[in-house]
Amino acid sequence: MDVTDLRIALFSGNYNYTRDGANQALNRLADYLLRQGAALRVYSPVVAEPDFPPTGDLVDVPNVRMPVKGRGEYRLPLGLNDEARRDLEDFMPNTVHVSSPDPTGHAALKWARKMDIPVLASVHTRFETYPRYYGLGFLEPAVESLLRRFYNRCDALVAPSQSQIDELLEQGMHEDISIWSRGVDREVFDPSRRDMEWRRANGLADDDVAIVFLGRLVMEKGLDVFADTIVELRKRQVPHKVLVIGDGPARGWFEKALPGGIFVGFQTGKDLGRALASGDIFFNPSITETFGNVTLEAMACGLPVVAAGATGAASLVTQGETGQLVPPSKTDAFSKGCAEALAPYCTDDALRLAHGAAGEMAARAYSWDAINQAVVDTYLRLHEARAKAG
Repeated sequence: MDVTDLRIALFSGNYNYTRDGANQALNRLADYLLRQGAALRVYSPVVAEPDFPPTGDLVDVPNVRMPVKGRGEYRLPLGLNDEARRDLEDFMPNTVHVSSPDPTGHAALKWARKMDIPVLASVHTRFETYPRYYGLGFLEPAVESLLRRFYNRCDALVAPSQSQIDELLEQGMHEDISIWSRGVDREVFDPSRRDMEWRRANGLADDDVAIVFLGRLVMEKGLDVFADTIVELRKRQVPHKVLVIGDGPARGWFEKALPGGIFVGFQTGKDLGRALASGDIFFNPSITETFGNVTLEAMACGLPVVAAGATGAASLVTQGETGQLVPPSKTDAFSKGCAEALAPYCTDDALRLAHGAAGEMAARAYSWDAINQAVVDTYLRLHEARAKAG
């Protein structure tokens, strides 16, 4: 069996209607699969005005607006209705790939097990950490238990980083977990995209040091830690500016928490590369990401990184060479530690440039095609195991 024999049904809770790192990775995978000659069908909520066109054939599944305050732009898939199920049976995949443990993902898994079709699950975010950002931290153990049951019914998992794999193994999510890393588009993310005129037009003087936040403005991205860290830097009178790239439901909160911050809104393509390369330090306090696409993009732009020493960033940032990793905690020690790590980059130009250059060199190793071939290899390995067992 080779890649041209694969017929893959890919299930996603958000394939293209709201742009994020997970669905960017899925669309790149879809493009690679189609270029290699595989057959692909994608099942995900469809909206009238998605953020970008889907790669491959997209089939709508029943869904409702996410019933969580501040997440109304997302849809909750509700399973497989008769129309989607008929389409799936007509397509008759020999491989099922689920990317979200939502009701449609559960329905797809149940269908695949009934049909004796191998199932690969890709892990894109730490769903078990989400309740804490909405005052529901007591639900975290229950969510982790539900995830464990879902993932252990799959044949294998792929995750974006070794640190995430280690955590999944420790949590008992599965025993067969391999790496599906992330790549970076060097046509977009490169130090050459730095634009001094753009900086000046957005209120940054040539000698200002801009600390960058990049991502959707939602609380689980660590907005509270970012804001508390900036307050701590101001208390210490460390010279800096704040550059926020992105938009989202928590933008109003973030703007109030960061008076004087420069908010340039949602950016994409070369505009995003220009905005990111025009910053000076990348600060990512999120602990929910399994890889941290934005961290890799910042490194490719030549920015040193200060990040939470959690899954994702821990596999990208080399401590003391390309940036600093700060142990996360639920106390103000986290934000104070982040301020301590950021301060030298704000005042030492040579250190900032050296660590940024080292990060740019490290980012050169991430090729999308090689990374996506690892998923193909996993599909084929699962089929080979089925053939041997049969």
